[in-house]
Amino acid sequence: MIQLCVIIGYLVLLLMLGLSANRFFRGTATDYMLASHSIGPVLLLMSLFGTTMTAFALVGSTGQAYRAGIGVYGELASASGIIHSLCFFVIGLPLWALGRRHGYTTQIQFFRDRLQSDFLGLLLFPILVLLVISYLLVGIVGGGAVVESITADAFKFEDSGWFASNGYGVPSWIASAVICGVVLLYVFFGGMRGTAWANAFQTAVFMVLGLVTFVTIANALGGSDAFLENLKIATQSADPSHLSMEKMPKALFFSFLFIPLSVAMFPHVFQHWLTARSAESFKLPIIMHPVFILIVWAPCVLLGVWASGENSGVPAALAGMGPEKFNKVLPTLVKLHAGDILGGLLSAGILAAIMSSLDSQFLCLGTVFTEDVVRHYGGRERYSDAQVVRLARYFVVGVVVLTYLLSLLLPGSVFTLGLWSFSGFTGLVPLVFAAIYWRRLTAAGAIASVATTVGCWTVLFLRAGGKPYTFPEQPLAIAGLVTIPKMLPVVTIFAASALVLVVVSLLTRPPEQETVDKFFSS
Repeated sequence: MIQLCVIIGYLVLLLMLGLSANRFFRGTATDYMLASHSIGPVLLLMSLFGTTMTAFALVGSTGQAYRAGIGVYGELASASGIIHSLCFFVIGLPLWALGRRHGYTTQIQFFRDRLQSDFLGLLLFPILVLLVISYLLVGIVGGGAVVESITADAFKFEDSGWFASNGYGVPSWIASAVICGVVLLYVFFGGMRGTAWANAFQTAVFMVLGLVTFVTIANALGGSDAFLENLKIATQSADPSHLSMEKMPKALFFSFLFIPLSVAMFPHVFQHWLTARSAESFKLPIIMHPVFILIVWAPCVLLGVWASGENSGVPAALAGMGPEKFNKVLPTLVKLHAGDILGGLLSAGILAAIMSSLDSQFLCLGTVFTEDVVRHYGGRERYSDAQVVRLARYFVVGVVVLTYLLSLLLPGSVFTLGLWSFSGFTGLVPLVFAAIYWRRLTAAGAIASVATTVGCWTVLFLRAGGKPYTFPEQPLAIAGLVTIPKMLPVVTIFAASALVLVVVSLLTRPPEQETVDKFFSS
């Protein structure tokens, strides 16, 4: 119950911070969606990092390390640190410049203008919305699992049978609803400024408390007075198979390198890029993002490895559970090895990482709807700024309700949900890269690439039943000359998308010279 009270207190504090941004709201659509391009380097770093660190990074990575071992850090964390910064520099900075020059607010506006194709915008809108919703599920499912696990036994008293099926804690569906409600309120009233402020605050919270979690659990598992000795003891007590690459084939390991590319096509990250005050604001995020990745991911992966040992108490606590047990590894460790107040604070830190992504994703969907549907087809002069902001808010409410209902119908491993969402975004990366750097890209090539991404993703997802999956399922020999090893579906999706984009573009009429000059003239 103490832990539950601490969590509630944190949510109230966060809500107050987010809502306070409404006092600085200038009443314009640009201010609501892009904070009037006023975000400096420190706030840009904190908000960008916060929005890319989700339940996938904390809850998912710990659960996956519990399942597959230490190699999880190499396959995702180290790759993400380098590739995210590379995407900020190679994709984010040019898009910021084009966005400021031509007045873009969303990705779809850029692609529609760059390729002179209204149909491409119509095609991308539902795809991006659905992919963002699938990403939102990661945070909502992860947040509910954390609160349910950490509050277990809080309601274990007479006549509390209603809570028995949830370990006498707050049911995950109630926790998820409260998390959605808190984030929705400060996004509704605070817009991008409230989102950026909340992200910066939550990034600081989960980074500091994440390190405290790591030290606390290491000392509890080690039992000695020396921290370094405790690290050694905790590592030695883990399942030996988790301390090597035994559970991770090389081809599968390297196929994970494609997952971090997805950041280049996140609509919410694009929106954060456009909030930058100047090009100089990108320097700090590009340099410090890999360092922040190390600070967050390394402790999470090690905690997952330590949890595999019997002395951690986690295997016994999670015995008999299905795939959802991997979502509960981190909160279970916290509950077993931290005091009540500290446990509540550490849980608040976990929620901070989860919620720092939900807000940006909610806001970007409202922005995409108003800019790419309402104003584009209804006429930009037809709606006042107040009407645009109101419509964005209403659409965000609808998306939150829909996503929450889907989280009740489609529960699953946070790590698996994240992989499928990221695979879809990665399939669209050849499009954004070519749109920036390849003059010969055509609308037909772009449309064919997007359609290929959707087709490949859908076929592979249905074939896998939404579960963890490799394609091919077994090494596949072709004419006895080459063997395709087991890899993540993202490799097939990315390769097919890139190949179709190039081939169709070369076979179709080149873009108008006027359009090329607009985007490639110095």
